[in-house]
Amino acid sequence: MAIQSEKLITTQYYALLVNDNRGILRTLSSSIPYMKSGTYGQAVSKCGQIPLKLKVAAISFYLNLLGRDKTTVRWICNWLNKRTQRVLTNASSSSWKEVMSAVTQGSVLGLVLFNIFINDFDEGLEDTIIKFADDTKLGGIANTPEERSRIQNNLNRLDRWAETNKMKFNRDKCKIFHFGRKNGMQRYRMGDAWLDSSTCEKDLGVLVDNKLSMSQQCDAAAKKANGMLACINRGIASRSREVMLPLYSALVRPHLEYCVQFWAPQLKGDIDKVECVQRRATKMIKGLENKPYEERLKELGMFSLQKRRLRGDMIAMYKYLRGSHREEGASLFSAALQTRTGNNGFKLQERRFHLNIRKNFLTVRAVQWWNSLPQTVVEAPSLEAFKQRLDDHLSGVL
Repeated sequence: MAIQSEKLITTQYYALLVNDNRGILRTLSSSIPYMKSGTYGQAVSKCGQIPLKLKVAAISFYLNLLGRDKTTVRWICNWLNKRTQRVLTNASSSSWKEVMSAVTQGSVLGLVLFNIFINDFDEGLEDTIIKFADDTKLGGIANTPEERSRIQNNLNRLDRWAETNKMKFNRDKCKIFHFGRKNGMQRYRMGDAWLDSSTCEKDLGVLVDNKLSMSQQCDAAAKKANGMLACINRGIASRSREVMLPLYSALVRPHLEYCVQFWAPQLKGDIDKVECVQRRATKMIKGLENKPYEERLKELGMFSLQKRRLRGDMIAMYKYLRGSHREEGASLFSAALQTRTGNNGFKLQERRFHLNIRKNFLTVRAVQWWNSLPQTVVEAPSLEAFKQRLDDHLSGVL
């Protein structure tokens, strides 16, 4: 019953959260304060001084205020009311005690309610804000004193919201990220504490520096993958392809391809550093030690990591243009004027930029490759069909 109930809660409130609480970084602005709010456990502990009945009443009032259906709101409140617990040790058990917290520990309900309650803290903000769980990023252009003042006013507004709602930002983890060669490195504060600047931060597992070079992320990914490959080398006696290939695919390669469409290496040194991991892995397989890398890949039926990144780019493009993300794709890409008859029917406009770093973004670097795909590939009726046709096409590329 508990599992089905949690599924009900998740389904009912997913529509409320999906429009605002996203983990997608749409734009990169001149100055971005990275803010870390208190963990959910800390947030609950702050409310621990409030009687349980008042907390349930507050939850009911807030959910009704958001326009949620009364049946689900009543179900949540009934689930939280009159709960008891006891401790079992072997054959002995304690007496039943009333649960003093409004949300059962370990329940998905706590996470869902947390996201609902922070869903309004960006109201009235004038800059871009991105929320993902308890991570928040506020970004804005900071070229003029007025623009820098606006960012500070938004930080003040967030700090007042946190104080009013008995929640707090972890100011030690709040950092300022400055972009741009002529950035004035303006200092900002949250409450009475000045925030420190940072040149590199990890966001959802990806290291991002203030130059967007991605070299540090390439170093970290290669280091993790090499470490896992070393563990396999020490702990596994067999060197047959039936053993080594599944281990490499499951334990090593994911470190090199996690979110790689965002941090894809562009410098030759970074490309070689990442590719070197797969070179080393294929050389460990019995019978392939003395063969060139290209022959090892061909015999194993594998693509190079560089070609796999290109494949991933094209799959992402298909999702944006013909798949499940067409709504987002409409704002990212523009169709080219059909002035020639020799195109695939879905040709995109190629934009020009002065900065090389901008040319490395997925929305720019992938357009030329997409335009060069044959019409039979881009007109695939489904994503699976597109992957099969793309693999056949890429077998003769690079």
